[in-house]
Amino acid sequence: MAATLQKLLLAERMGRLGTESAFDVLVEARRLEQQGRDIVHLEIGEPDFPTATDIVEAAVRALREGWTHYGPPSGLPQLREAIAEDAARRRGVSIDAAEVVVTPGAKPVMFFTILALVEPGDEVLYPNPGFPIYESMINFVGAQPVPYGLREEHDFDVDVEAIITKLTGRTKLIILNSPHNPTGGVISRKGLAAIAEALTGRETFVLSDEIYNRLIYEGEHVSLAQFPALKERTIILDGFSKAYAMTGWRLGYGIMRADLAQQVALLMINSNSCTASFSQVAAIEALRGDQSPVDRMLEEFRRRRGVIVDGLNRIPGFRCPQPQGAFYAFPNITGTGRDWRALAGALLAEAGVACLSGTAFGAWGESYLRFSFANSVENIQRALERVSDWASKNL
Repeated sequence: MAATLQKLLLAERMGRLGTESAFDVLVEARRLEQQGRDIVHLEIGEPDFPTATDIVEAAVRALREGWTHYGPPSGLPQLREAIAEDAARRRGVSIDAAEVVVTPGAKPVMFFTILALVEPGDEVLYPNPGFPIYESMINFVGAQPVPYGLREEHDFDVDVEAIITKLTGRTKLIILNSPHNPTGGVISRKGLAAIAEALTGRETFVLSDEIYNRLIYEGEHVSLAQFPALKERTIILDGFSKAYAMTGWRLGYGIMRADLAQQVALLMINSNSCTASFSQVAAIEALRGDQSPVDRMLEEFRRRRGVIVDGLNRIPGFRCPQPQGAFYAFPNITGTGRDWRALAGALLAEAGVACLSGTAFGAWGESYLRFSFANSVENIQRALERVSDWASKNL
């Protein structure tokens, strides 16, 4: 006779955690595949390219050379130096290795920054629609999430006034993301200059999520850290997953003032101890080795962007602006007359195309779907044919 388990009593804060519904959609898509269905995956945000051979070989050599032990909580000095050099060159600012903390993936930079700076009751501004873990982490620490909108009519650039009007004496942190997930919007230099001016004289910090900064199709990447008055209050979040197709390696880093970096390292000690040493050795090769795989990947994403945006705009009821960065299309589907959640579910269940509802990225993502074009042109074309066929029969 099976024993009866007592009810699991969790800490109250666990009820404040959110999730990434992309993984829920992936689970359902895999379930359908196990039933014999053919599914085109446009839901997950990771490059479909293999990690470059020289990076893989660097990791293999590191393993054979014994890089299998604990390392410093902030990261290997050699990698921190390489990150500082690379980030300084790309952004045109001075960065010291003491300002760099290496983490297992970029999410810890987000979490540790919020843990280190934000008290219960503090306000944190974040983009909506936006990466769902922003709001999750804000809620988890007992802070007040304050969303600011990104609007299609502004090409999903930051509406500076939407941020400035929400600043109060309790605003402790602002989260920026450029290029932006899920819209593909890129914050302009003019917009960042206005934000920098508005924050002058305040003690508000900014977490600048720049994980897609190597994937920009038009214009330039600009960081708030490039504005001298804001440099010491800007925390740059970056990593290797998107630019170097290294999602499974779990390698991220934060760039911040040195005294804050020490506190983030303390959180590393209390959680992960350190990031895997052999992976860090490979990351040095990623930064200092051949960059042509990154350039080729960017050009292929550019080609795919053209295919998916043109294709979506041919489907009745869909209106898809052209993303300036990242690898997501974010079409407006109000013209279909369908509920966005129901439409995403129907495309998976009936058309065999996995995508995400815009509300997976916050309530203000209603009326949109997100399609990742981190898949082959052939698969994107198959998906477009299926969505178009489904629309012709059901809309």
